[in-house]
Amino acid sequence: MSLLKRLEKEKVQLKDEPINDSRGGRSIPPIDPWREFKETVHREVIQALDKSNNHDLTTETLHPIVEATLDLQADNLGITLPRVERHRLVQSVADEILGFGPIESLLHDPSINEIMVNGPHQVYIERKGKLELVGVTFYDDAHVLHIIEKIVAPLGRRIDESQPMVDARLPDGSRVNAIIPPLALNGPTLTIRKFSEVPFKVDDLVGFGTLTTKMAEFIDACVKARLNIIVSGGTGSGKTTTLGVISAFIPEDERIITIEDAAELQLRQTHVVTLETRPANIEGKGAVMIRDLVRNALRMRPERIIVGEVRSGEALDMLQAMNTGHDGSLTTGHANTPRDMLSRLETMVLMAGMDLPVRAIREQISSALDVIVQQSRLRDGSRKITHITEVLGMEGDTIVLQDIFRFEQTGVDKQGKVLGYYRSTGIRPHFIDKLIAAGQLLPDDLFFN
Repeated sequence: MSLLKRLEKEKVQLKDEPINDSRGGRSIPPIDPWREFKETVHREVIQALDKSNNHDLTTETLHPIVEATLDLQADNLGITLPRVERHRLVQSVADEILGFGPIESLLHDPSINEIMVNGPHQVYIERKGKLELVGVTFYDDAHVLHIIEKIVAPLGRRIDESQPMVDARLPDGSRVNAIIPPLALNGPTLTIRKFSEVPFKVDDLVGFGTLTTKMAEFIDACVKARLNIIVSGGTGSGKTTTLGVISAFIPEDERIITIEDAAELQLRQTHVVTLETRPANIEGKGAVMIRDLVRNALRMRPERIIVGEVRSGEALDMLQAMNTGHDGSLTTGHANTPRDMLSRLETMVLMAGMDLPVRAIREQISSALDVIVQQSRLRDGSRKITHITEVLGMEGDTIVLQDIFRFEQTGVDKQGKVLGYYRSTGIRPHFIDKLIAAGQLLPDDLFFN
């Protein structure tokens, strides 16, 4: 059957309802009747570009080539394309060549925070803290895998059966995680945490209701006074965004070294050295972990060390750096409360393989850390700094904490929006003398409502 006849037949027969996939009962959408046509146009465009040796492409230069090729193929098949359908097909082919295929439009939508591709036929997004299923699909598993490889290949990373998981980043700094079969049973799975093209400033977070002006003023003073701060929170709570905003308080004349699995922090200062981990090669050798980079950073005359996230034995190296003259260090960690963050740090230090008694670990933590900034994603999708907590020191075998600021939730309105308010606890931090010595004079009413 000719492509033209099959297109006409399928356009009549296809229904809106998804059909059932016999492989595990997965629900898949109707087959795209234009798939073969698009693939033909795509192939012809690539051949034309290869012949012309024109690889320095932009959207403006590519679109006319795609349009001409599409019109030629349509004429050859005797197809008359409606204007809207023609525009959609041109954009689709251009996205495959220059961008990341079906998700390219989602990447350019500023209202979307996260994109989750659960196999080829199910794509979710997060918008304003809520998950939505969108009508974007891929052809099949191979199509998703092609897009994943397109993301990771320029970074020198790979994904295959021997290494079926990868962390990477997009050119704009957005964080990418991919996992493929046999580990992912739904098919190749891609998660993209988007970041604003223009880094958020503290005024933006105040406007979002993430914190108050008083809290921002306090954190600013803590950073300038070179206190050690950890931003704690659950997955998707906004830790990295807050870390980036806090980092902006570091003075311009200081040397900053950032260490991340996938470099995503967008610092505004000029003297910044960015370090990124490296996975093992195909022989399983050559991996460079965060621990290695933290140890190396200590030899690079850092004035500030910023670790994107501590999740394992690197916590010990980070704490030792904080305790040996590298004040003003910043990092993030996964935990639901400030107290949980301390417990997580204990566990991570033990993962370093050092046979240290628990009390010695707690003494390291209490002497290294000054402030815990706890961030949470609430039921309505909003992200708030729920605690700013001082680490006081040891009392017996327990690390003593005290809250300086706290978010008090009072309820939920009819639209599901979380109600509450920020309040100062009325306690002046014990490190107030450090702030004063560093020239950070805070008004007394900052600590009172």
